[in-house]
This record gives sequence, structure tokens and C-alpha cells, in this order.
Amino acid sequence: MDLGLKGLKAIVLGGTRGIGRAIADTLAGEGTHVAVCARNGEEVAAALEALSARGVKAFGASVDIADGAALKAWIGTAIESLGGLDILVSNASALAIGTAEDAFAKGFAIDLMGFERAMEAAVPALKTSGKGSVVVISSISGVEVSGPNAYSSIKAAQIPLVKGYALALAKDNVRVNAVSPGTIYFEGGVWGMAKIHFPKAYEDALARNPMGRMGSPQEVANAACFLASPAASFVSGANFIVDGAYTRRVQL
Repeated sequence: MDLGLKGLKAIVLGGTRGIGRAIADTLAGEGTHVAVCARNGEEVAAALEALSARGVKAFGASVDIADGAALKAWIGTAIESLGGLDILVSNASALAIGTAEDAFAKGFAIDLMGFERAMEAAVPALKTSGKGSVVVISSISGVEVSGPNAYSSIKAAQIPLVKGYALALAKDNVRVNAVSPGTIYFEGGVWGMAKIHFPKAYEDALARNPMGRMGSPQEVANAACFLASPAASFVSGANFIVDGAYTRRVQL
């Protein structure tokens, strides 16, 4: 199936490792020109080298997503460098766990306001595209929780914002969707680190997976790139759960 991504232009926030990197790599593999940002400059440089090797235009810089002015300025520069914008992927997360006030503040600044500010900067170009698409990487923690937690609260806040933008931008042919991953394993990621430092928590989470395994960044990227593509042209306002049946709720 041709997703129709060849020649399109995409921005991926937090696109240098894990799910974000898998999304950037998959888009580039489909012929999409890609701009990525993250805080670690060395990781940005490595990602750009790999993306460029796929024969597409790649642009990126070290950006603190929590710095609203810097984020908006970089998005403007990225759009200019790419020659337009068709796809925005908001993947950056503070991964702020717990109920300390600082955890709420970090999650709000990066997960929620990072998405909101990126929209403010990107929507004019997405409207011009004629087939603009936005994908927000949320989490099953936003729809199913086990206790009070800043991370789940902030992720839950993303989902109605996605739906609101989907409704507001439908007339402009801009689609907005969320992808909510379950337990995703990769070295250096949350569950990769848990396996090393909190093996009991890792084994408990693994045992709750009906498929007997955790997911991979590529499996999330596949869903995100489909939703971002013209192949999903009538899908907007959805929260696409990618969890291997981990959650028990009916997706209404």
C-alpha cells in the first residue's frame, strides 16, 4: 500500500531516539523530507546523518521544547528550510512521573504546551498544504490509570485538545490525531531502564501484556505514519491505541 508520503515535508519533535526516531526514520524511508529537534545536540547530528543517507532533505537543531519562543522560532526555520510543511508529529515528553508539583510543571510545559505552541507555529503552513496532518504521541496512561500521577494527567489532557483541533481544522483539510502507545521497550527507554534498575516492576508490566511481550518503537511508528499519511485522509480526531490489548477498556 502506497501511503502517499513521498515528497511531503514533516517536523518531528523529539525525533532523535525511541518512538520519535522510529517515526522520523520511517517517514524518511517513505521519501518524506524531515526536520527533527531534541535537547541533545549530538543525538540531533547523528539523526540528521542517518536521515540524509536515505536521500531526503533533513534539517534539525538542539531545541528545548519547554522554551516556547525557541520552539516556535525553530519550527518557523524548519518550515522555511523544508519549503513548506505537511506533517507535524508532537512526540516530545517530559516523562514526569509522580505527584510532585515539579512533575506537573514539567509535563505541562513539554507534553501539553509543547504541542500547543507547535500548533500555533505550524498551523498556517499546514493549512497551506491542503493535506496537512498532525499526530500527537500520547499514552495509554491518559485513558487508564492505577493512581494519581502527573504523567497520566498531562497525557489525558492532550487527547481532548487533539479532538478540539480536529474539529476546528477540518474545514481547512488539516487532520489531527493521537497515538497512545502501551508498554514500549527499547534500550535507554523507560522500560529499558526499568529492566535494569527496577526488574520487578518490569517483569510485572511484561506479565500484564496479553501478547507476552512489550511493543517496539517501530510498531508505534507504523501507526503514526499511517495516520500522518494521505492514506488516512478521512481519519481525524482519533486516539489510536497501540498496546497489544494491554488496556481492558472498550475504545469508545
